[in-house]
Amino acid sequence: MLRLAEGDMHSGALMLVNADHPVKEIRKPALTALTDDAGGVCLEAKAAATLNQLLRDIGHVDEIAFVSGYRPYEEQEAIYRETAERSGEEFTRKFVALPGRSEHQTGLAIDLGEDRESVDFICPEFPDTGMCGRFRERAARYGFILRYTGCKEGITGISSEPWHFRYVGFPHSEVMRESAVCLEEYIDLLKDFREDGERLVYRHKGRRIEAYFVPAGSGGACVRVPENTPYQVSGNNVDGFVVTVW
Repeated sequence: MLRLAEGDMHSGALMLVNADHPVKEIRKPALTALTDDAGGVCLEAKAAATLNQLLRDIGHVDEIAFVSGYRPYEEQEAIYRETAERSGEEFTRKFVALPGRSEHQTGLAIDLGEDRESVDFICPEFPDTGMCGRFRERAARYGFILRYTGCKEGITGISSEPWHFRYVGFPHSEVMRESAVCLEEYIDLLKDFREDGERLVYRHKGRRIEAYFVPAGSGGACVRVPENTPYQVSGNNVDGFVVTVW
């Protein structure tokens, strides 16, 4: 039996961060620099390793630039203020998350751009063609989702950002891609699957992967974890935990 504290709900690859669900864990995530020449851009360790593997597998050779990864609260606050002063409040609300409500503070989000002489920090170019297109096509296989699309703006509260990718882990990324749902919708969808009831099932290369939701009480939650079987647990930053069993 795995005992989860209430605070554990606010961390993990499936944590939802948006205007209604701010980052509540003040501890800095374990970070890894993406490459020696990434200009100091870092991600949470597992997300960084997976992103580097994806880039190696698509044959990335300097065509894709790391624009922005982990950003602490203070940096996000400065970016929001400076963007509002330069481009106005309306533009800023569309493309820059409020401080404390940015996925970049989790270390799980990366902004990418086509490597050019000049790269826009707020809205970098990331086309559907070339190496950027190859990245976009394969991202879900490695646990990354395109977080903000125009058709989901009414749900996410953020305008289309073709450059912003979020690590949620496999197979959740593939389920979201196949179901055409954003993270907000996926977190709600998972609540229909429970430990003692129907579970979400995804099959990959002959393996059965199951996922289900465990609600958090005032003192956290207890989860029965399988013996001799790989599993992961993530808080959803809303009201519980998602258990994934391979």
